[in-house]
Amino acid sequence: MPVMKMRWESLLFAHWRIDASLLRPLVPEALDIETYDGSAWIGVIPFTMSGVRASFLPPIPGTHSFHELNVRTYVRPPGAPEHDAGVWFFSLDAASRLAVRGARLTFGLPYYDAGMRLDRRENEVRYTSRRTHRGAVDAEFEAVWTEGNPLPRTSPGSLEHFLTERYCLYALRRGMLCRGRIVHEPWPLRSAEVSMWRSTMVKAIGVAEPDEFAQAHLLCADALRVEAMAPKRVKRS
Repeated sequence: MPVMKMRWESLLFAHWRIDASLLRPLVPEALDIETYDGSAWIGVIPFTMSGVRASFLPPIPGTHSFHELNVRTYVRPPGAPEHDAGVWFFSLDAASRLAVRGARLTFGLPYYDAGMRLDRRENEVRYTSRRTHRGAVDAEFEAVWTEGNPLPRTSPGSLEHFLTERYCLYALRRGMLCRGRIVHEPWPLRSAEVSMWRSTMVKAIGVAEPDEFAQAHLLCADALRVEAMAPKRVKRS
């Protein structure tokens, strides 16, 4: 049974190849870093959440709609089946203090307070974020992208499927590795074109910021309804 329900909107997937050895110190040894075409991948994903609420409660003012920006890679416990392939978050910045604290407590995720803004003009999106969390490493982000034409549904085995069709997340909660499953329809993807990009989000996790934006793999997505299940401890095989 889901514990949270929400809607994800105005989402951009920006990904780069990265040497898995650079990410290994940042990911628990109990998880393998997944690779595609010989490389690990790091993503910077800005979007907006709306209609956020606990499944058994109405939306709470100040937490039901806010912007979010995450930095992530892709992982799986050794020997685990395909449906356990998931996401490891290095950081999640959000423009809701209540949501940040709730997610840190409930899911053990590395959420941070940030001042954020999204401006839309037809199919062009301008997104800005500046981390404000006390004691956290500074991190800033600004981008402008244009949403393009709808794309076919991703096929298993494709890079697009590898980067987007992930139905669980992993986190350390009280020192224990936990998995939270999410439920949604396949992503309604579109092509994307970025006209401006400025970011220190990857640098903030201690990894060099990608400096060749021409090498980025870009997608955006239409709105999607999502349900999140309660995190459960991952048992060692």
